[in-house]
Amino acid sequence: MTEQELQAIIFQELQKVAPESNPAELGPDENIRESLDIDSFSFLRVLVGLSERTGIDIPESDYGKVPTVATMTAYLTVHLH
Repeated sequence: MTEQELQAIIFQELQKVAPESNPAELGPDENIRESLDIDSFSFLRVLVGLSERTGIDIPESDYGKVPTVATMTAYLTVHLH
């Protein structure tokens, strides 16, 4: 899976919890929760969706490591291989 494919999955999962937003417009270093105004439960739903779609388990201890699209993509890329 390429970085672009991972980002597309991230954007799709974000769209599910923030349907009025356009996650593709997020800057790579913008805080996702703040920029899309989503709560911790919605963010958890995004992470669960990513885990289901990529097969990559994201433990709760790592939730703080993926606050932006860039860090989330990097995390998934590292754990994919």
